[in-house]
Amino acid sequence: TTMGLTEKEILADALESEKQATGYYNMFSNECVHNNVRDAILKCLDEEHEIQKSVFDEMHARGYYPTPAADSTKVDQVKQKFAQCVK
Repeated sequence: TTMGLTEKEILADALESEKQATGYYNMFSNECVHNNVRDAILKCLDEEHEIQKSVFDEMHARGYYPTPAADSTKVDQVKQKFAQCVK
């Protein structure tokens, strides 16, 4: 452990930090007046999402963040719902 923290606690803290960072970058991008600044913030947002996904994947692989299998009917319903948003 590092300073009394378990591996799971360290990864959970990293995941929470990434979730907060993506929230802030999203908020900042919504408030940008200049397109070049907005584009830079959106690039950072995308990078933070990639980091968050990596941390989540690591936690999941180690059994620290188990997720139940989703019902295929519910998955299809969600896909249809969000497919309409993209149109």
